[in-house]
Amino acid sequence: MSNGFCDTLVNGLKEWNIAYDDRRLEHFVRYHRLVMEKNREFNLTSITEETESAVKHFLDSLSLLLFARPEPGARVIDVGTGAGFPGVALKIAVPSIVLTLLDSSRKKVAFLEEALAVLELDQAAAVWGRAEELGRQPRHRERYDWVLARGVAEVRVLAEYCLPFAAVGGCFVAYKGPGVKAELAGAQQALDVLGGSVEAVHELSLPFGGGARSLAVIRKIKATPECFPRRPGMPEKRPL
Repeated sequence: MSNGFCDTLVNGLKEWNIAYDDRRLEHFVRYHRLVMEKNREFNLTSITEETESAVKHFLDSLSLLLFARPEPGARVIDVGTGAGFPGVALKIAVPSIVLTLLDSSRKKVAFLEEALAVLELDQAAAVWGRAEELGRQPRHRERYDWVLARGVAEVRVLAEYCLPFAAVGGCFVAYKGPGVKAELAGAQQALDVLGGSVEAVHELSLPFGGGARSLAVIRKIKATPECFPRRPGMPEKRPL
């Protein structure tokens, strides 16, 4: 493999003043290589060029660290994680978090289980299922300090997927594009019902012309009513 991925990632981390060491860098490279090797088998990503992957997958995932850093032992769930972004990248950068990767695709979960084993990441697990179902299970409901979702759905739909997982006082972070403020305005009723309140919207530009991004940070201020999330498919078909 050429140095395109590694050089781009290192330069981006330096530009953002995000700390890394040789071990973390090795893990990032191994993870990228594994995604590329398994992409055809598991249909993981349409982004296959090395520098683009470094920017739009890895640096994008790590952009949370520009504004917040999960505390040691923080319970983090990545909802609709796909190939493991942002969760696996954040776990490599902040090894002390306790990570759950959730996806509804059995194939992607199989890939994630393999990736976690290859990378020897402890306190990390991949779970197959629908957010609407797992969000009602006692071992997942309101158990997480951080709930992350990247490119899954609009905010008013995401809120019903994600806020049931967040402990009161915890945060739901939606990785979005530059139009997130309009989405948040349309999601206000859903947030009110589900127990969330917009705490901040962080806007940034990805390095090397990667484009504008936003992180919407939604604080869980009260418990989600027991009737949510609704049955699978309903949040998308009939958003709050």
